[in-house]
Amino acid sequence: MTIMRIIDEQQFWKERNQQQALDWDSLIDQIVLEIIQDVTRRGDEALREMTKKFDGADLQELAVTQQEFEEARSLLPDDVYASLEKAKQRIEAFHSEQKERSWFIQQEDGVLLGQMVTPIERVGIYIPGGKAAYPSTVLMNAIPAKLAGVHHLAMTTPPRPDGKVEPAVLAAAEIAGVDAIYKVGGAQAIAALAYGTETVKKVAKITGPGNSYVARAKKWVFGDVAIDMIAGPSELCIVADHAANPVFAAADLLAQAEHDERAAVLCVTTSHSFAERLSTQVAELLRQMERGEIAKQSIEGQGRIIVVDTLSDAWEIVNHVAPEHLQMLVENPMEQLSAIRNAGAIFIGPYSPEALGDYMAGPNHTLPTNGTAAFSSPLGVYDFMKKSSLIRFTEKALDVVAEDIIRLAEIEGLTGHAQSIRVREGAANAKRTGI
Repeated sequence: MTIMRIIDEQQFWKERNQQQALDWDSLIDQIVLEIIQDVTRRGDEALREMTKKFDGADLQELAVTQQEFEEARSLLPDDVYASLEKAKQRIEAFHSEQKERSWFIQQEDGVLLGQMVTPIERVGIYIPGGKAAYPSTVLMNAIPAKLAGVHHLAMTTPPRPDGKVEPAVLAAAEIAGVDAIYKVGGAQAIAALAYGTETVKKVAKITGPGNSYVARAKKWVFGDVAIDMIAGPSELCIVADHAANPVFAAADLLAQAEHDERAAVLCVTTSHSFAERLSTQVAELLRQMERGEIAKQSIEGQGRIIVVDTLSDAWEIVNHVAPEHLQMLVENPMEQLSAIRNAGAIFIGPYSPEALGDYMAGPNHTLPTNGTAAFSSPLGVYDFMKKSSLIRFTEKALDVVAEDIIRLAEIEGLTGHAQSIRVREGAANAKRTGI
């Protein structure tokens, strides 16, 4: 039985055009807004009640203690801790190159213009729980923030029913330098970070992925705080030619599909023979997966193998979809790179699978989804910094442009703006004449 449908390019565009705009469930919005209002009203009390209701954990203290950190470290195998340390080093090395600097330029008459780059003071990162633990996501969010110089980095994550946080998640947080961890999940965690409670201090920006409730909560608090993005289900698009290895491609598609039943996985290929072999391999490897039921729903619901005539046709589809992850399983991939305009992360060649990017390559795995790679970028150090423009004019320099400012201000009807220049002109004239 075919698990992953094979379609042609015409069918792809037909299906794409029939897709409706994203329609958020109004019930989710209603629930999220009620949660946000409850947290802002009752603070820690609301957080404890919701943690018991949604996570099954009856907590007295919301913050992770030093004793819990030490216990987590004792439970974590040494080789896992070593792998987290190695991942940290690689992520840190890559993101160190993203650091921005303040700059200044001096012009005539003592004019100084520039840009001052400063870190955001307080940031909160959300780390999902539930179906799996995500220590890699801790590293990907926390390391760029610390490199940017964030003064206080808080983390929220849902606890297990026993009230504990997964040891690997706590270890990653300690390795990355997280300052405070709160055992709170869901929309209530986003509300706590955005508005503060007795225990959770308000932050200026929230980053990190989550389920539909977390995504909608981030949407609703945006404006009161900054957010990184509204993350949707994970995506992978593979572009393959006749020489690609179908086993590699099948394994990579299924690796992405096991994230979530709604994960979107596509393969665009110039070879119908490859498409047939890939479909067979997907079905075969799926039977061997522990998370096979999740992957199966993803593959059957959102999985497609699209056969096109040329690689140019393939890149047209890629640039339209703007996938979160793009794998290039084609001959001479570097020669094709210039054809790609929209993709969150690009994996080049058969030995650069998406799973590499999730853990050890170094670039961030928090990436734009739902086509937003057409206008946004991976999470980076720059997301945790802000810029201030610097402007310093001397009296002489202001005099050179004074009449232009007055003229433009009066055209706009902003006579107060014009007056703020005239009073300086008057003061300068008085000083020159001694009156």
